[in-house]
Amino acid sequence: MALNLVRQIDDRVPVRNILISVSDKTGLETLVPGLVRCGRDVKLFSTGGTYTALAALLGETLARRHLVAVSDYTGQPEMQGGLVKTLDFKIYLGLLAETYNDAHQADLQRTQAVRLDMVVVNLYPFRQTVARDGVTPEEARTNIDIGGPCMVRASAKNYLRVASVTDPADYGPLLEELSAPGGALGLETRFRLMQKAFRHTAVYDAAIADHFAAIAPTRVRGTYTFPARPSA
Repeated sequence: MALNLVRQIDDRVPVRNILISVSDKTGLETLVPGLVRCGRDVKLFSTGGTYTALAALLGETLARRHLVAVSDYTGQPEMQGGLVKTLDFKIYLGLLAETYNDAHQADLQRTQAVRLDMVVVNLYPFRQTVARDGVTPEEARTNIDIGGPCMVRASAKNYLRVASVTDPADYGPLLEELSAPGGALGLETRFRLMQKAFRHTAVYDAAIADHFAAIAPTRVRGTYTFPARPSA
């Protein structure tokens, strides 16, 4: 199968459909109202605790107009414990579809999917979890994020059209750029966010690999256990 090689790229891309799913909710009280002010037709797609936080920030009237639960959009409920929330074809079609690819646009229409223009994601707090005294391997394993890195990587790969936002420190500058007429982000901004996003996932994966490199399961009377991780 031939790779898709894009030859036509837009500089400024309007931001209308935004997926927000964050563990660290710092700055949402600024970002979310700001996004709504920048685009009257903006839609915010969200999950779990982030959805609840966004609904509270927006209030009933604005939430009804702008906020969409990912499970309502995909038609699939969240897996127990939130293990599967965003790993869905419609989500990744919306992230990876290319603007001038007719087949991609046909897929969007066929599935009634929307083009996602921005992803605001930060990951389960793995490093903070394993830094605690007495943390167990199971606690560490549970705090390995799956959907978050997938969304970050997909949106960063398609920086030609999509903004991948991983750092609350970027919320203010993004709102300033979006406040201009048209509510769009430029290619240079999306490229810079892509660079930051891949650094973010690289550091995250390295932390996981380093943590589990220091421990190994031991079989005792037919049951596997993990010894305590050596202190730093």
